[in-house]
Amino acid sequence: MSFASSIKKGPGPRVALVHDWLTGMRGGEKCLEVACQRWPGATLHTLIHKKGALSPDIERLAIRTSWLQNLPGIFRYYRYSLPVMPLASRSWKVGPVDLVLSFSHCVAKAVQVPEGVPHISYCFTPMRYAWHQRDAYFSEKSRSPIKRATDSIRDTILDQIRTWDAKTAAGVSHFVAISHTIAKRIREAYGRDSEVIYPPVDTNYYTPENVSRGDHYLVISALAPYKRIDLAVESCKRLRRKLVIIGTGQDEQRLRQLAGNSPWIEFLGWQPDEVLRDQLRNCKALLFPGEEDFGIVPLEAQACGTPVVALGQGGATETVNPPGDPKGMTGVWFAEPSVESMLDGLESLEREWPHGDSRNCRANAMRFATDRFRDELFGFVDGVLGRTNRQAA
Repeated sequence: MSFASSIKKGPGPRVALVHDWLTGMRGGEKCLEVACQRWPGATLHTLIHKKGALSPDIERLAIRTSWLQNLPGIFRYYRYSLPVMPLASRSWKVGPVDLVLSFSHCVAKAVQVPEGVPHISYCFTPMRYAWHQRDAYFSEKSRSPIKRATDSIRDTILDQIRTWDAKTAAGVSHFVAISHTIAKRIREAYGRDSEVIYPPVDTNYYTPENVSRGDHYLVISALAPYKRIDLAVESCKRLRRKLVIIGTGQDEQRLRQLAGNSPWIEFLGWQPDEVLRDQLRNCKALLFPGEEDFGIVPLEAQACGTPVVALGQGGATETVNPPGDPKGMTGVWFAEPSVESMLDGLESLEREWPHGDSRNCRANAMRFATDRFRDELFGFVDGVLGRTNRQAA
């Protein structure tokens, strides 16, 4: 029985949900899914929707898209439509509702809300490419006059989007951040405080299994430059450690070239959840070399009893417990995004983990279980609606 079918029927708040785009089930969509289970009668507004790419709990809602949906080939190049996404978001028409709940890392929080209606924005991050991680997204430098000119145009557009993004924060009555890292960014970008509610981890699906662990390291990630998978490739090549990489993305060709003909690096491409779980159960450790807003994969690894080697910045500092942590070690941090620092992290894990306990990993992951997310998010929403109703009365 689904969570949605277990909810008592009856009159409840009229809810509009908003999500940037719906093209697959990633961490953000797993947060949205829980809200769709709570309010199966809600309308769901998004820029584009790839039908059949989401879970049944999301697909069954009344999904309303922007005019971007009608552009030929949009699912191949939608990320390049960023300059017109603010304009497209204005086509969302939210009818009479009691609550708007947006899940945003781009433009969802800019939805126009009826006067007097609370708008809770569950913020994955202020736009990375406009605010805090522009260099990580566009790190390639060139002396070409044409390239410098296009870079200048790009930066001008991103500056304008950042100004627009800051202004639209006024339409949010309550911010909820996915981590303390993001709460800090919200304060820096929008000058607003936020509640921290960590995203859900499916600890019922990701579980330990009593099998012998392999001797390989594992990366599960979109292959994007800011993920810094190159650090894992270089480090494992130098140490002659087996590395399995699962994922696809625009950085794949460069990473394959970096790996060369090394027998230590294996690319598996995209894999279904069953393979991800098997790999997480059987690898030596998960490698997490980039700075993330939160990072669900390291907690899915820990739910399987697997330690993590992570950059000691961003969300991983809130989800991975290093040696000496009173809650028990669940992995190690390395200090900076460099090969030398990650080599230190790998050697530290190999030195420390023989004294570790996979049960600590599982216990740590349980702090982020889906039921906890439901309780905290819906408790916050109910509190906001209760205050709004009292003020109206």
